[in-house]
Formats: sequence, C-alpha cells, structure tokens
Amino acid sequence: MKLNPIASNMTEITLNDGTQVLFSYKTPVASWKDGQFYKTDKKWSNTTTRHVNKWAHCAITKPQAYFDGLTQEQPA
Repeated sequence: MKLNPIASNMTEITLNDGTQVLFSYKTPVASWKDGQFYKTDKKWSNTTTRHVNKWAHCAITKPQAYFDGLTQEQPA
C-alpha cells in the first residue's frame, strides 16, 4: 500500500491491486478502479464534497459501505 498526501485533509492510498482510494479527513469517499472513478452516495461536509469533485471526475455513485470495504483489513 502506498500513501500519497494530496492536500490538507485529503489523502490518496494505492492498494496492492492498484486500486486508488481517496480519503477526506479519515473517511474513504472515492476510488479509481479498473479505469473508472467511483464516489460515495453519502452526503458529507462541503469540504469533503469539494475533495471528491476535485479528485473523481465523472464518477459513478456507490454506497458508502463499498468504500469502507475497500480499506478494511482482510484476514490472513
């Protein structure tokens, strides 16, 4: 996993499979996977909305649980 701070309270991680996940503050809110952007359907703060819109162009909306699942540790 690779961590990439983008801006204040805006961080991107790259998972081992190449999936990129955008965090706004400590919450995963968008991703880039298989050539497509995805964004959360949950309404967060105005700042988080700006983070998502800046990072995920023409994104498909998915439930917040999808993003939470991307970043949960898998059992060994």
